[in-house]
Amino acid sequence: MKVWVFSEEHHGRPAASALELLAKAREYGEAVVFHVGAGSAEAFAELGAHGASEVHHLDPGDTLAAAPAAAALADLVGDAKAVLFGMGNLDRDVAGRLSARMNRPVASNALDVISEDEGQAVVTEILGGTLRVVKAITADDPAIVVVRSKAFTAEPTGGSAPTVVPVTMPDVGHSGAVQVLERHEEPSEGPDLEAAEIVVSGGRGLGDAERFKIVNELAELLGGAVGATRAVVDAGWVPYSLQVGQTGKTVKPKIYIAAGISGAMQHVVGMKDSSIIIAINKDPEAPIFGIADLGIVGDVHQVLPKLIDALRERGN
Repeated sequence: MKVWVFSEEHHGRPAASALELLAKAREYGEAVVFHVGAGSAEAFAELGAHGASEVHHLDPGDTLAAAPAAAALADLVGDAKAVLFGMGNLDRDVAGRLSARMNRPVASNALDVISEDEGQAVVTEILGGTLRVVKAITADDPAIVVVRSKAFTAEPTGGSAPTVVPVTMPDVGHSGAVQVLERHEEPSEGPDLEAAEIVVSGGRGLGDAERFKIVNELAELLGGAVGATRAVVDAGWVPYSLQVGQTGKTVKPKIYIAAGISGAMQHVVGMKDSSIIIAINKDPEAPIFGIADLGIVGDVHQVLPKLIDALRERGN
């Protein structure tokens, strides 16, 4: 049976979440993509390389995409097994609208999707990520599932170019009259946070925005990305785009350095699957040490400068 994957175009490429979801879709059924954006041969080829057999392409132009995308998708999915969405803003908007159109529930924040005797089910976390549970979806297929970032690893299969099917913009009344007049993109420096192999994150223990800059300095030396806790973002020290955690981004780097971070569960759920976690905190009872592979009990303002000096001496 078909498993649909929602794909939003970013800078001429499918969103990373779509490629991650295709890794699951191709083992779960026939992977079919609903792609929203201008479209290109390169974008379609990338989707095919990750296992998509068909790409249904909707180009909304300057129309706000959520309403027409949900309407078109509702007409296409039929008796599919599932429709998988990432955690992007458009993904979640379309998932909610599709739910209303098809009278199906949305299973959100999923870590996995599985088949059971009576239908589909999702694996999620409860109690702040301390316990995993399986939730059965008792509604008829297709299951509408919003999947957490990094739940699956995007891996190309070397598949051939998919069949591309143009999708006509549906009439959605007043919802389709909303136009995008301008687009503003927040400038970013350094590696992409969600894709970086090394992430250096800072918390309230840094003290203030000025002293947080030492995190940027270390990340630059290591060739890594900068992250932050929700408290730091709320305080305005760094932009929201750098937030790691339940209401921010989920990261899974090879090395995660937590500087001045106590280890609140809201933050931990966004980084706990990192390969190696290094924690620096002056409180030996800080919860972050419970998940750290290496813990340094000390003042972050003394530890980080020494680490930076050592890296510079080695020529990094």
